[in-house]
Amino acid sequence: MKKYTYTEKKDTRSGFGAGMTELGRTNPDVVTLCADLVGSLKIDTFIKENPQRFIQCGIAEANMIGIAAGLSIVGHIPFATTFANFGSGRVYDQIRQSVAYSNKNVKIAVSHAGLTLGEDGATHQILEDIGLMKMLPGMTVINPCDYNQTKAATIAAANYEGPVYLRFGRPVVPVFTDAEQTFEIGKAWLMNEGTDVTIIATGHLVWEAVQACEQLAEMGINAELINIHTIKPLDEEAILTSVSKTGCVVTCEEHNRLGGLGDSVAQVLIKNNPLPQEYIAVDDSFGESGTPAQLMEKYGLDAAHIVKAVEKVIKRKKAN
Repeated sequence: MKKYTYTEKKDTRSGFGAGMTELGRTNPDVVTLCADLVGSLKIDTFIKENPQRFIQCGIAEANMIGIAAGLSIVGHIPFATTFANFGSGRVYDQIRQSVAYSNKNVKIAVSHAGLTLGEDGATHQILEDIGLMKMLPGMTVINPCDYNQTKAATIAAANYEGPVYLRFGRPVVPVFTDAEQTFEIGKAWLMNEGTDVTIIATGHLVWEAVQACEQLAEMGINAELINIHTIKPLDEEAILTSVSKTGCVVTCEEHNRLGGLGDSVAQVLIKNNPLPQEYIAVDDSFGESGTPAQLMEKYGLDAAHIVKAVEKVIKRKKAN
């Protein structure tokens, strides 16, 4: 088992802020819009250094998406920023009609995704956004795992031509990926090679999967771990290559079990190589108020539940 360590914890939204700061200094076409959540999106430095390239839209997310679409027509690269709940569910019609349908070069960058928004509760948490966005034709969906990967993903999104949904979070999590990494949209990262089971994780669940792999190694189970930071386009080749060795898979995401990464992987398996699969995801429910750690445990999104899912899927494999 390859060891992954960390020396600090940071929130992934700060990784987005760092990426925007760099883009502000290196790409004059990048502009930023915000729906009255500048501090939460960590874009203060971008605004301070580039005040002429920032538009405060207020609590009017639908209008923000329309402005972003218009800015893209005249050659700008707009980043429309808000909370994930407001940047997907509240403005789905505007994204569908004004961005996706006409393939506008708009980047929808959203923080506070999933359960780990925490104490703000179910009305502000969103567990359906990956499904909503990946169903839009031409929409790229990215869900990075830590500060460094979020920064790299932000820069990659600016350099990518076409609409992008970039999802990140509020809680501090271990920083365990390379600060100088090259982020390739649509290319999975094989973090650990194994032969007994494939674990495919995205976002905050990647670190939980790393911990699970360490526990599994102590149990004599050799797990292969894949970090899927880009949910659409999905790296089908990486998935199929892995499961051809292991014969079973566990998918891990901070999202509803319906419509997310797990369902995308299941479609790949159904079409190419049907094999046992278990889901680590919220089981078709809304969240609630609580600390991120409490919610991750209660809704079955931590390393302990991944270990249990691996044991279950291996039993299913052997039964076949």
